[in-house]
Amino acid sequence: MNGSDTGRRWALALPAVAVIMLFSILPLGVVLVYSFLTPGDFGNVKWIFSTEGWFSVLFERSIFDDTISISGANITILLRSVILAIATTLITLIFGLPTAWFIATRAPAQRNLWLFLITIPFWTNLLVRTIAVQEMIRSEGVFNRILLALGIIDAPIQMMFTDFAVLLGMTYVYLPLMVLPVYAAIEKFDFRLAEASYDLYASRFFCLRRVILPLIRPGIIAGSILVFVPALGAYITPRIMGGGKSMMLGNLIDLQFGQGRNWPLGAALSITLTVLVLLALIWYTRLTSGRKERDHV
Repeated sequence: MNGSDTGRRWALALPAVAVIMLFSILPLGVVLVYSFLTPGDFGNVKWIFSTEGWFSVLFERSIFDDTISISGANITILLRSVILAIATTLITLIFGLPTAWFIATRAPAQRNLWLFLITIPFWTNLLVRTIAVQEMIRSEGVFNRILLALGIIDAPIQMMFTDFAVLLGMTYVYLPLMVLPVYAAIEKFDFRLAEASYDLYASRFFCLRRVILPLIRPGIIAGSILVFVPALGAYITPRIMGGGKSMMLGNLIDLQFGQGRNWPLGAALSITLTVLVLLALIWYTRLTSGRKERDHV
């Protein structure tokens, strides 16, 4: 390859590189710089180097004697975010795998209809979908009305502003993101392999565990990443369904940039969220690359 070919390739790649630098690397760099500055008096930052923002992610100082202790609130919100994101991923997988299997095993003429029904929620705004779930589980909502009418309960059950409400809302919102990749993997599955396992006297569970799941695993991993990453940084659903009682990392970041007026801490929390997402993507890359190496061998 001569110099002119190399220059031509770089010229063709320059618009994409410029977009990545301008809209991804540069904003992330600004946030990283802000995390090492001093909070301003009324928001913003003072251009004085400080690691207090990063320190405050996990620790806090007493206002009376400057003693250092673990920041229980931040740790609780961080753990809640990770746990709810993992739980959302698992629940969407539990419901999404049978749904994807059902669609993939329909007649070709019917699959488009079922996929159309799955993608309908994407036609509406996330806020509208979340409020729809809220109307289902609030004290005067559909669920409580039905239970009261059937005489199962004597008073409405408080479901709003709990971790359960946040988990339910995120499961509903992100379920299509699990169904679609899994469906794409199942659609490529050769069902003759399952028939062969039955001919060799394999049980249904053994066929599922040793034949079906290993072959559709790339779709499961892709769906898990597509659900886990946005669920970890979710803001609207925890804000509406959890209120101020079940905050997640996205809500804590918003609080620091808003009412807290501590931009360095908000920036440090943002980078922490980015690192968690990056670790999830590295895990996904290692899983898929390991699978490809085994298949190649």
